[in-house]
Amino acid sequence: MTSTPKSVESTLLDRRSIRRYEREAISPQDLDFIHQAIINTPTSYNGQQFTVIDVADQALKEKLYELTNQKQIKTCNHFMVFCADYNKITLAAQAKGVEMPPFAGTVDGLIVGTVDAALAMMSAVAAAESRGLGTCCIGYTRTANPAAISELLGLPESVYIVCGLAIGIPRELPDLKPKQPASLIIHHDNYRSDSEALTNELLEYDRIVTDYNATRSGTKSSNDWVDHIIDYYREAMSYDLAERLSHRGFLTTGK
Repeated sequence: MTSTPKSVESTLLDRRSIRRYEREAISPQDLDFIHQAIINTPTSYNGQQFTVIDVADQALKEKLYELTNQKQIKTCNHFMVFCADYNKITLAAQAKGVEMPPFAGTVDGLIVGTVDAALAMMSAVAAAESRGLGTCCIGYTRTANPAAISELLGLPESVYIVCGLAIGIPRELPDLKPKQPASLIIHHDNYRSDSEALTNELLEYDRIVTDYNATRSGTKSSNDWVDHIIDYYREAMSYDLAERLSHRGFLTTGK
């Protein structure tokens, strides 16, 4: 059965990460809608520098789970891996006898592919949420074991993983996480220069997140916002993604 579409407002403002899913399959109509939304994503130069691996095979999802330890990968109905992709344009250029510059090896090339893939993922999130489906973005797909996951998915050179997205029928409705207020996110005409007031608002948000984590339904924690995010940054410093990206043809020119 095809789900009932939600309003744009509800789709965007009621979104939350879903980590528990029903066994029920996504309808072909809803899945096609998600695919079409991905295809219609705005991209840099209309270059469409991305590809999505839509994983529905349960055995393959189980293998991805083993590499990432993210349980929602094996329990969701479809797991989509969003990749920056310069392989397709390279193949087309070769076929037409056009010399392919090492754009993927530049910083801008990395950014262009990453932004395209991220926009495509947000298209998928909005499309899925609008049909009443649950989603969970999984950045650990990029960092857990890039070489093993790339090999498992058969990714050629000039293609790298940006993020994963679990999609399925939600089995839970977690509390809506508090986000930074508009005054912190939306700056008007220039970046805010009132550093003291900005800092005070950030510390107030830190307090709100701490209270949320201590009182939310389900698993509670003592996590705040500042220390928790800084801890992630410290962990991420060990990922050495530059070397891993260079093996796939990215960040090779130093430009």
